[in-house]
Amino acid sequence: MLALRDMSDAHTRRVVTLLAALTLCAKAQWLNYPAPGTPRTPDGKPNLFAKAPRAPNGKPDLSGVWQTEFAPTGENERLFGASVKDAVVPGDDPRTFSKYVLNILADFKPEESPLRPGAAELFRRNVAKRGTRDEQSPTAWCLPQGLPRGDLFNYAPFKIIQTPIVVAVLYELDNTYRQIYTDGRKLPADPQPAWLGYSVGHWEGDSLVVDAAGFNDKTWLDVAGHPHSEALRIQERFHRRDFGHMDLSVTIDDPKFYTRPFTVKVTETLLPHSDVLETICNENEKDRLHLIK
Repeated sequence: MLALRDMSDAHTRRVVTLLAALTLCAKAQWLNYPAPGTPRTPDGKPNLFAKAPRAPNGKPDLSGVWQTEFAPTGENERLFGASVKDAVVPGDDPRTFSKYVLNILADFKPEESPLRPGAAELFRRNVAKRGTRDEQSPTAWCLPQGLPRGDLFNYAPFKIIQTPIVVAVLYELDNTYRQIYTDGRKLPADPQPAWLGYSVGHWEGDSLVVDAAGFNDKTWLDVAGHPHSEALRIQERFHRRDFGHMDLSVTIDDPKFYTRPFTVKVTETLLPHSDVLETICNENEKDRLHLIK
């Protein structure tokens, strides 16, 4: 069964090269506007290890601009081969991407992959078309990256705006947003499939637990091409452990395409005194002209 680590060097190079070409973007930068209430160290810098802030209702306040922590040095070369170096361009270095962006099944040995046979065949077709003009990844067509990629992609931060009844998440990479309702409503019983689905949340202690469903089947779980069906359900757990760090676990459950649910975990780091900017992929887009015919 194919996994990213099993691809040929050429296939791997296609994956990470196209990723770098399509995701080159400015870092979030409403530069140097000091956020009120930011705790500081004696030298005046934001203290990312100070206590997590609380909302007026006593719940942890998750508000802020967050970026997935970079991969440890050497991890992606070890997992995916030296070809990740070939995709390095100014502003984008796949060696530092979360391993789950490159391969959502990075924690599985190839023989332990939970992909069902039909999904594995679809994955193989996605891999074969990667980097060609028949590329099927929605991001190659300037369409939304979806979830869980929006939560995990290092080089495009996201902004959380928290209120007592809804949490808004603004994604810089493709200018999309989602609303996580915390007013007690349930997920819709018969939703119109959507790119980012429908999300409801509740608090378990100091963790915001989000259940999302109602996705269309047009996005990929990662840049390698792992697909999902409309049966996909995602559960996210957001836990702000201090001022500058948030633990995020994402459980993916798609019984049509995967034999069992699986969970990935990352750390989100606060970008203080910053903001998300608009990113317009299809304005003067030129990358597809250079893809393989």
